[in-house]
Amino acid sequence: MKNKIENIHFSRFVNQSIPFEILSIKEIYDKFDKIHFDLSNPHRIEFHALIIITEGVSKHEVDFKNEALSPGTVLPLIKDQVHAFNKELTVKGYVISFEENFITQYLNEKNLFHFLHIYHSPSILIAKENLMLLNPFLKSLKDLQNDSNTNLKAEIVNSVFMALLFQIKRLSIYQHKIYKSQRFKNFILFKQLITQYYKETHNVNDYANRLSVSYKYLNDICKEISQKTAKEFLDSWLLLEIKRNISENKYTSQEIAYKMGFNEPSNFIRFFKKFTGFTPNQFQQKTGKINLG
Repeated sequence: MKNKIENIHFSRFVNQSIPFEILSIKEIYDKFDKIHFDLSNPHRIEFHALIIITEGVSKHEVDFKNEALSPGTVLPLIKDQVHAFNKELTVKGYVISFEENFITQYLNEKNLFHFLHIYHSPSILIAKENLMLLNPFLKSLKDLQNDSNTNLKAEIVNSVFMALLFQIKRLSIYQHKIYKSQRFKNFILFKQLITQYYKETHNVNDYANRLSVSYKYLNDICKEISQKTAKEFLDSWLLLEIKRNISENKYTSQEIAYKMGFNEPSNFIRFFKKFTGFTPNQFQQKTGKINLG
């Protein structure tokens, strides 16, 4: 059995004038080692982050799956994800942490689209020889962080960070498919509505009605962007959130069932076993021994 998963709030370990921090990966390890916090224990983050690998090879666990890290890997991490660093420090690079609102509040609609597009990507790969093109942005963010002058600091940090994201997107080896703005926006809204109303309904029609679109349209954009039907996307989101709740090791199956919007614990158990082959209790007992992907 793994240790109980902690929820990590941004302000717990960060003391900055704005909710944004950039540190080298070594600085992250050193910082947490001093307070005896084991980064290799899975923990749920209550903020967004970006990991950029410049040297070395390792792995990073994100929502129960291992992501390979190598030079040029860029890993966006979003609020509520459960993740864990490798026990041994074998890579160099940067970790940028920030509150989502700090970035999105300054963005126009076009830039917000690009931000969401990048943060919808599980990982991005840049050719090793192009990594140096990120250095001016990373250095600028570091310098701004150390600058005691807070006048317009938030706005400048926001602009430089968005420029960094644009450069990452531009240098990506595998060019991301560009979706029509409105269709992608509706997909993101669907995802946001699930996080708001999953306790009330698991019916895709209800979400389509809230979006004022047809079931067919919602189904089509989900298949285009996530390669899943709307129902499959909703179910996969519920399943992942259930896994996160189970792994926190502080709720009973009945508590999770009601928390996740299931009227009857038996329906919850049936739903979970359908996709994993395990009951929630079996899954909790074998968390460290089975493939959780």
